[in-house]
Parts: sequence; C-alpha cells; structure tokens
Amino acid sequence: MSRTRTERLVNLVICLLSTRRFLTAAQIAATVPGYEHDPSDPRDHEAFQRKFERDKAELRDLGVPLETGTASIFDQEPGYRIAQREYALPDILLEPDEAAAVGIAARLWQHAGLAAAASSGLAKLRAAGVEVDPQATLGVEPVVTVDPAFGPLTSAARERRAVTFKYRVPEVDEPSTRRLEPWGVVCWRGRWYVVGHDRDRDATRCFRLSRIVGDVRATGRGGAFEPPAGADLISHVARSSGPIARNGRATVTVRHGRAAGLRRLAADVAPGPDGDRLTIVYGDVDWLASRIAGYGPDARADGPPELRDAVIQHLKELITRHEVPAVTA
Repeated sequence: MSRTRTERLVNLVICLLSTRRFLTAAQIAATVPGYEHDPSDPRDHEAFQRKFERDKAELRDLGVPLETGTASIFDQEPGYRIAQREYALPDILLEPDEAAAVGIAARLWQHAGLAAAASSGLAKLRAAGVEVDPQATLGVEPVVTVDPAFGPLTSAARERRAVTFKYRVPEVDEPSTRRLEPWGVVCWRGRWYVVGHDRDRDATRCFRLSRIVGDVRATGRGGAFEPPAGADLISHVARSSGPIARNGRATVTVRHGRAAGLRRLAADVAPGPDGDRLTIVYGDVDWLASRIAGYGPDARADGPPELRDAVIQHLKELITRHEVPAVTA
C-alpha cells in the first residue's frame, strides 16, 4: 500500500471516529485529504467514487467496524461512521522492548505529518456544522513540532546519497558545515539523530536533528556508499551522548484532559482552575521545551525562566518555518 493511500485511510478512520453521526460521501470528500475532486465533473466524481469504494473495502478487510446508515429518516443519501464501542481495543500489556517500538512508531507517525492533516480534517468537520467528539480519536493529539531534517535525511540514507548541512553546537556561536554519508536516523531518549560517516573527519559521527540549521542538501549520485554491515546505530548514539543528569525541575500548566505525553513525564500533578500543574524533572531543557511547544495552546511553561525562554524560541522557529511568503504584484 502506498504512503499516500495509507495516510488517506488513517485520516478517514480519524474522521469517522470523531463524529457520532453518519457522514455522507460528499461530507467525507470535503473533509479527508486525498479525496479532493470536482463533483460537477462526471469523470472526476466517478474516480472519487471508485477510490472511496476501494478504501471502504480495505477498512472492512482490516476489521474496522464501518457502519452505514442515515442521520434521520429524511436523508436520501446513506452515510458512514465507525462504531467506537466495537473499535476500541482492550488493555494491551507490552514488554519493555515492544513498548519502545510502539513509541518510536508513534513519533514517526507524528513526524510524517499525519497528525496535521487529521487536525485540518477535524476543523473542516466543525466548520461544516458536524458535531465532533474530540475524545473519540483514541488519544490522537496534534503535534506541531517536527525536525525538518528528518525527511531529507531518511531519504538520503535510503538512497545512499551524501548530504551537507549546517550544524550548531551549544558551545559555538556559528554553525559549521558538515558533509555526511548518512547510514540511518534513529531515536534515542526522545531525540532524533542521524548516524553516518563524516567525510571531513573521516570517522563515524552522529548529529542531533534539532541542531541542524537550514536545509539538508543531498549531493552526488545515489548508491555512492554502503553502510557497514551490522552497524548498531543506537549503541553509537548512546555512547556519544553519555548519561543525562536530571537536575532540572519544571512547572508546566496543561489544559484539563490534554497533553497526555507531558502528563506521563510528570512526577506530580496538581489540579487547578485553569488547568493541571505538572512538576517535571528533566535533564535537557531543549528537549523538554520542544515537547511543550508541540502541544501548542494546551501547555504552558511556567518555570524555570530558561525553560520558558526555550519554549518561546521553539515557537518563534515554528512560526518562521511555516510563514507563507508574501505575494508581490
């Protein structure tokens, strides 16, 4: 199954889980990314109907309880929804390594942009007057923080192409240019790293993606190098990063029922009138700041000042990254 179709199916499931009423095919087409078409064009509309029928069959084959019905006796066109009571899973007990794999997959899902597309779809539903249950998506939350270098680096590693990028380290003011043969991108302690052969230093190096400044540029042809057989990328990152001293203590306010990821980090939770106050012990202020910024208006860093400043910086970088260039006449 192609990534485009997978994204469309995931967003279709989120859309149908997020409302208790039946949605018509026209409402789904106007909401779910991937179904855009011109209903007045017979050929375009027929292509949409074929795509939609294939996707419905795919969901049912996967065991998704897709229901067909109408919102009222006056409706002429059938609609669709997913029965939440039948779709919910029982408690699943995972071994530590299995839980780690699920966590990595979840972060990959977030970085792939699916959460943003899903949020857009839910906003369209609300704008159309469809009642949306925000708790029906089984804990899915929009995450706005992404490492722009993630996509280019994973593509370069897959194609065996060298890359060049600017890299910033805390003790140096100006970023330096690095030339790397990327072997792969891995997650370690909640951060993403690329590991590969540094051409300038003629040695194996790892780089944290959040410290890459600007664009990652692929150079040369594909298949230009071959990673060493059996290379353990996680172990290399673990040796390079060393232990983290968790001596920071943060106070974070989150909205009621939101920011589940931050709640899992909390050593203490105190209910309050404007939200829950979390106490989080941390070792890396930049990492925690990126997590808080990722929850947008659902989370606020109250202290210490270095954490507040780091969150503000992350939000400014996000605004800059997603600004739409002005159109000149």
